[in-house]
Amino acid sequence: MNVFLFACTVLIWGTTWIAIAAEIGPVPVLVSVFYRFALAAAFLFVVLLVSRRLTIPALRHHPYIAVQALCLFCLNFICFYAATGFIPSGLVSVVFSLVTVFNAVNARLIFGTPVTVRTMLAAALGVVGLGLLFGRNVVVGLDAGTLKGLGLAALGTLLFSLGNMASRRNSTAGLLPSLTNAWGMAYGALALLVLIGFTHTPFVMPQSETYVLALLYLAIFGSVVGFTTYLMLVARIGPSRAAYATVLFPIVALAISTLFEDYRWDATGVLGLAIAVGGNILIFSDRTDRPNTARTPSGAPRERLPLS
Repeated sequence: MNVFLFACTVLIWGTTWIAIAAEIGPVPVLVSVFYRFALAAAFLFVVLLVSRRLTIPALRHHPYIAVQALCLFCLNFICFYAATGFIPSGLVSVVFSLVTVFNAVNARLIFGTPVTVRTMLAAALGVVGLGLLFGRNVVVGLDAGTLKGLGLAALGTLLFSLGNMASRRNSTAGLLPSLTNAWGMAYGALALLVLIGFTHTPFVMPQSETYVLALLYLAIFGSVVGFTTYLMLVARIGPSRAAYATVLFPIVALAISTLFEDYRWDATGVLGLAIAVGGNILIFSDRTDRPNTARTPSGAPRERLPLS
């Protein structure tokens, strides 16, 4: 099951870049992200309602759901989109791959989870592998714009990691990832709506069929399915190991680029791919970096964590 969830996350998030590229145009970024998560939240609420699993979480859970919303479905996307205005997208991907390290450190600070040598070594292999893969695209001058872009990408990665921690807490409290995603995406869309109003960003309705199809893919597959499978992994195997998906999905994007954009592989790229895959094998052979589990009233496993 873990391998299936991991594969779904990597394959889906490795293909969302096509849909994101199709959305670039007259619709402002804030509005596009709002459309994405508003639609995703509505879809999830309908699914939960039809399956009779829609509930209102207890009031004590909502602050953590709000943190998850801001970190996973709002502010991090703003940072990453803004970063691409200063540095190449390949370099943003390399910075984002550091979420494996961020998650290991944050899990240690917040939950007391031991940081294993194997986890850090696998993270290092992933970062080195991506660096080699994107080596031709990430060599940039360290001017003010580049530093600003790196800072925004790092901040977005930190926010994503903190969202992972909030999701881990919510799963530990017995909340279904689909439920917290539905409420979280709704909160994220609401926050984006406030930002749109505050910045006086014009609402532009999509005109092209391509944009609408891309939006549907990003909302349903990229958001509903992708985030659900990823956060299920966080709950099942811990954030440090689950985050390795973020190292591999840029590789999927490169594979697609090979087919449709004539991406040229060289010896350095092949070596980078081998190193990243080696890190993947290493992280999944680790049996010690798993959450402590207890049992929920329904008999499902639940982590023993200090937050409640």
